[in-house]
Amino acid sequence: MKTKIRIHLADDHQILIDGITTLLQTIPNYEVVGFSLNGSTIYDEVTNNKSDILILDINMPEKDGIEVIKEFAEKGFPCKVIILSSYDDLKLIKEIMKLGASGYLTKQCAGENIVEAIEAISRGEEYFCKPVREKIFNSFTKNNPKLNKYEPVSNSILTGRELEIITLISLEYSGKEISEQLFISTNTVETHRKNIMKKLKAKNTISIVKYAIKNNLIKS
Repeated sequence: MKTKIRIHLADDHQILIDGITTLLQTIPNYEVVGFSLNGSTIYDEVTNNKSDILILDINMPEKDGIEVIKEFAEKGFPCKVIILSSYDDLKLIKEIMKLGASGYLTKQCAGENIVEAIEAISRGEEYFCKPVREKIFNSFTKNNPKLNKYEPVSNSILTGRELEIITLISLEYSGKEISEQLFISTNTVETHRKNIMKKLKAKNTISIVKYAIKNNLIKS
């Protein structure tokens, strides 16, 4: 029997918590084990109910989301954090991910993407909703003219994030450089690289690039 994913919700609007709870209760292997309306209580509540994932708003009374993430990092409790925010400011997103959050969703994307985010993060990946991912990608194409020669296109077996990584691999970015550009850890880059190789049945990085070009996954 599959172990349930234990989820804690933190937002200062009860109506949002109720809506997300109703949605997540439809997933058999999810269990909403608690919620917080105040930032100062989150750490104690999450550690007491042993949550696997914390879905956290940035704007919380008394202690904001950034302070909460820092508290978890300092005390070392192993709970993964998904930020659910009204803001999509790139500097804020970058700061949040550097502090160790595993995902970032705008509230406009919550209903559509929250289950997908939980599943990805439970697999050890990081997750950005599409508008945030596009903002991140666009931010570094401006500073890297060569990227304009490559445009990821839709492919049924590859995710949007995998297409972005193939693009950067094709431009000879290192794992560290890819992690810095996409605000993800080098471990996550390596996980994506392995998934790409498995999906494409590629033996090495050169095979990834050859496959991508041959199958028009990137345009030159």
